[in-house]
Amino acid sequence: MPDAKRTILFVHAHPDDESISTGGVILRYGRGSARTVLVVCTGGEAGEISDPALATPENLAEVRRRETEEATGILGLGRLVWLGYRDSGMAGTAENDDPRCFHRADVEEAVGRLVRVVREERPQVVVSYDVNGSYGHPDHVMAHRVAQAAFWAAGDPKRFPEAGAPWTPAKLYEAVISRSQMERFAEAMREGDGEGPTPEEEQRMRERTMRYALPDELITTVIDVADFSDEKRRAVMAHRTQMGPDSRFARIPEDKARELWGHERFRRVAGPFAPGPDGREDDLFAGL
Repeated sequence: MPDAKRTILFVHAHPDDESISTGGVILRYGRGSARTVLVVCTGGEAGEISDPALATPENLAEVRRRETEEATGILGLGRLVWLGYRDSGMAGTAENDDPRCFHRADVEEAVGRLVRVVREERPQVVVSYDVNGSYGHPDHVMAHRVAQAAFWAAGDPKRFPEAGAPWTPAKLYEAVISRSQMERFAEAMREGDGEGPTPEEEQRMRERTMRYALPDELITTVIDVADFSDEKRRAVMAHRTQMGPDSRFARIPEDKARELWGHERFRRVAGPFAPGPDGREDDLFAGL
């Protein structure tokens, strides 16, 4: 059973983000060392549909909810919370102009919703995204803003008094992608099906690497999740509407996926820092 005194809360933008960027950590801590709580900010309504037999634009959110329940079951998650916003889509799309979307939500209201969850669960550790939202998606950027604000607001009795008794988490992390990791990912895609990424995909990956991936020297925390890489892959692929046979993750051979997903990387934003001999932490609860 998880240690009732240790709780870690993850704040993600869409269904599938939890498995892709933090699935290994959810598995590692959920298997006996901590309670794991996931907040998904949107329903993923603007996502792709890999196979029209799986969903329609009208019921995609419902289907993605079921996919998330299946994926988080594989991950052994303790609690799943939906923050209740609509997927904003990528910048410049029609979904981005929808007044119901997360990108256009009242930030104070969204922070209040998350503060309520923080006070209910009383986590020591909160995990979300960096200021770029990993790759610039408006919902990821908004999740970053809301998670960071809620981290500080949850302990202030003057903020959101209706949301429960104040609680101050001890540590705040951003889930990040390193530049070397992005380079290995591109190599794995090239080996995946004999053809590799298209020139357009190569160009996008190069641009994303330089714009969004964190230089390796800025990574503060690296968690070994190699023992859980197969289950993480199963959780990722449970998001079937997003992970069709032509998706970039499906095209990576299993042995390469194990290598790529053997570690998950983070940048510590707040709280004690307790690095090991290599100058990095190997535990999100380090120093507590």
